[in-house]
Amino acid sequence: MPLVSVGDVSKRILLGRKLRSSQLGETLLPKRIALPVFASDALSSVAYAPDEIFIMLSLAGASAYVWSWKIAIAVALVMAAVIASYRQTVHAYPSGGGDYEVATVNLGKTAGTTVASALLVDYVLTVAVSISSGAQYAAGAIPALNGHEATFATVLVLLLMAVNLRGIRESGSVFAIPTYAFMVAILGMCGYGLLRLAAGDLPRVESADLEILPDPGVGSEQSLTTFALLFLLARAFSSGCAALTGVEAISNGVPAFRKPKSRNAATTLLLLGLIAVSMMVSVTVLAKEMGLRFVDPRDFDRLRLDGQPLPEGYEQHPVISQIAEAVFNDFSPGFYFVITVTGVILVLAANTAFNGFPVLGSILAKDGFAPRALGSRGDRLAYSNGIVFLAVMAIVLIVIFDAEPTRLIQLYIVGVFVSFNLSQLGMIRHWTRLLRTEKDPAARRRMFRSRVINTVGLSFTAVVLVIVLITKFLAGAWITILAMVFFFALMRGIRRHYDNVAEELAAEDEDRVMPTRVHAIVLVSKIHKPTLRALAFAKATRPNVLEAVTVSSGPEDTSRLLDEWDRRGLDVPLKVLFSPYRELLRPIVEYAAEIRRANPRGVVAVYIPEYVVGRWWEQLLHNQTALRLKGKLLFTPGVMVISVPYQLRSSEIARERELREDFRPRPGDLRRGDVRKRAKR
Repeated sequence: MPLVSVGDVSKRILLGRKLRSSQLGETLLPKRIALPVFASDALSSVAYAPDEIFIMLSLAGASAYVWSWKIAIAVALVMAAVIASYRQTVHAYPSGGGDYEVATVNLGKTAGTTVASALLVDYVLTVAVSISSGAQYAAGAIPALNGHEATFATVLVLLLMAVNLRGIRESGSVFAIPTYAFMVAILGMCGYGLLRLAAGDLPRVESADLEILPDPGVGSEQSLTTFALLFLLARAFSSGCAALTGVEAISNGVPAFRKPKSRNAATTLLLLGLIAVSMMVSVTVLAKEMGLRFVDPRDFDRLRLDGQPLPEGYEQHPVISQIAEAVFNDFSPGFYFVITVTGVILVLAANTAFNGFPVLGSILAKDGFAPRALGSRGDRLAYSNGIVFLAVMAIVLIVIFDAEPTRLIQLYIVGVFVSFNLSQLGMIRHWTRLLRTEKDPAARRRMFRSRVINTVGLSFTAVVLVIVLITKFLAGAWITILAMVFFFALMRGIRRHYDNVAEELAAEDEDRVMPTRVHAIVLVSKIHKPTLRALAFAKATRPNVLEAVTVSSGPEDTSRLLDEWDRRGLDVPLKVLFSPYRELLRPIVEYAAEIRRANPRGVVAVYIPEYVVGRWWEQLLHNQTALRLKGKLLFTPGVMVISVPYQLRSSEIARERELREDFRPRPGDLRRGDVRKRAKR
């Protein structure tokens, strides 16, 4: 049996068997899988968005919690408007460009690049916030992880990256069960809690007996001026709007849906909206009715129990944890089920970004705003380079902010609301343009209705963006804005580079003019089979001038080479380049450049014999000088570099490995008859 490299075995274990391009249709998602794949981010925000609302309101004391359910409803209204708007987008632009495509087509490249930069930043933050929150939940359950949250979060990102590298369909199947379990857990907890509220036996949460002292810089709700109260409510509202992140992912992932793509994506959006709104409002209402007291983890000194400061080492459990413990006070398995699936969904929520970011990156690469490597599919038909890049960026943020969600959340949602606004404005332009030419009354009514929906969506998201910028700018949003500016400048720079290269490479009539002469050089270190093969190949090309060139490394070796050259009667002149400082590369490069200068319209062809080996470690032992020489010669105008390979016996290992990979049966081959065809080949 032929040998298999360690790298190939490891790659196949990690990613699974390769998929052909023709199998792309087999990776498309039905709605039941698409919902957990694209909605886990928005749904998981229930685990931290209510917490942020109560943290902001606690600055004015527990009396300000009376506003919590009203803020939750306001967030729900914005979410409903945004989802209704995106349902129009997936029908109008099903190609998967989402906000980026809408803004580019209707508002121009500058707006499109702005949206792209905002989405890229938001996707990275989605992974960082979700994974950090999951790490905090894990640290609360496993004391050994305390103080090591950033390391644990980094490991989780790497695991999530590995799962996504196996392909979208496979990763979706892995995440479907935990996501649906989270829906059942939260909706079941909220339903049971509301039933107990209606029955009058709703218990209190563990923090209900605590007292919250107002923040000295804010004051109590009663002492606040109208403007100060409005500003406080605006801060709480902007933090609660973190629940809207992830809604745009479906519009970017329409190509991943099964046909009819637009209809399935719109249905998934509707389901996402109904479930997320129900969870968000129910959790907030229950928390308020159960007497929750919740502050920033850095403000425990504002909490009092019977008028006394809390004891050292007090642990404040998340809102959902406190509600679940109280609601299921007579059924502990229910509590553990809710906590377990919540921790899992916070980790899996990052999967939304792992599906949206690579698709957006591939579209940007196609348009020339990102490196073309981001547009290449990997072995499993996933955009592997985009997945790896996202993971690396998220790990950098996690390490910098030590996996603290409260610090990362301040950077959140700015980018997504920038894209919301430009997308809605683009959709209004889209419908207005179509209405100018459409004559059918029924079609005009549909377009007019869609334009009204997008106008309402723009109104809501514009107000939210202003609130977010005002309330979060100094708290960390300025970092997000700087990151967006950086990505914007980077993408424009990449596009400018590609445009300049395309202009420089444009074919012209003078490019068809043949060179006046070809001066061929065959590099010789010793006389062996690779050298003789290179000489024979160079002769076959019939250059105007052919000579062999060697660099003298010492008089004895040079004399020996010249004697053997004469003894064999080789009919090609051998020129010796002397190198007093024992350099090998510089004399050859200078000699080739000198020939080119003597005949500017000619071409210098340098033939380099190279070994072909089959094992990775053999590459370290051969061809190093040839590689460095090629790197030097490639920058010399008028010089062509030709590698002449000579296959050593070990190269058979690599060849047999490739043949085995080609002939290995793959899923569906037997059904299509491909196994028999490949066997005949």
